[in-house]
Amino acid sequence: MERKEAIRSAYRLTGGNNFYDGMITCSTLSGQAVCRLIWGMDRAETQDYLSAALAGIPEGFSGRLLEVPVGTGILTMPLYREMPEAEITCLDYSPEMLERAKSRGEGLAHVRFQQGDVGALPFGNSSFDIVLSLNGFHAFPDKEAAWREIFRV
Repeated sequence: MERKEAIRSAYRLTGGNNFYDGMITCSTLSGQAVCRLIWGMDRAETQDYLSAALAGIPEGFSGRLLEVPVGTGILTMPLYREMPEAEITCLDYSPEMLERAKSRGEGLAHVRFQQGDVGALPFGNSSFDIVLSLNGFHAFPDKEAAWREIFRV
């Protein structure tokens, strides 16, 4: 299977954007089922996990941050609203996910959105201070390339 088709297949597994948002936040009935059956967590535990994951971003962060993949932005756009001094780039392979993230990030001049492949990031070496990846590695077809690119940028 060629690389682009492998990536598209991984996105199809999420079942669509509405399913994704419910799953990632445990906020819908089907999302709660996924949280409980696959991750073994309820909504409160999921929120605790998210808080712990985002704790690596220092309060008042004003550097350059790359989020890959951004998905629909449901998890991070509220945080980015509180980080006006940061330069944030949100990258996703899926144009549909990226459009949802853009709509959530409307009005955030310090956040830019770009379509791209984490296995071949379109950025120079050491372009970012932090790379955030909350929910994507399971869908990356070439995890070694993703790690290599993340550490490179």
